[in-house]
Amino acid sequence: MEVIYTGLRQTPEMIVNAALDEDVQVIGLSILSGAHMAIVPRVLTLLREREMSDVLLVVGGIIPEDDAQRLRQLGVAAVFQPGTSLESVVEFIRGTVSIPA
Repeated sequence: MEVIYTGLRQTPEMIVNAALDEDVQVIGLSILSGAHMAIVPRVLTLLREREMSDVLLVVGGIIPEDDAQRLRQLGVAAVFQPGTSLESVVEFIRGTVSIPA
């Protein structure tokens, strides 16, 4: 896997533009600010608008379970809570993403 870190405080537009420019298969967002219900739906909307529905979106952070459930309903592939091991995240991504030959 190659990881591209775009930095803190990226807008949804910046996130999706970077994903498009880098031709990514997965976007991983870490949100500790409590803004997940504003940021994530906008990212999902932009992904659909740019016909990037094949890009997997995963989110981590302090996200209440009710919000996590809603995010999954909106199209987030997984929500990782604090304490989730890196191994679990990698295993999920490897098991979900098709690696081109």
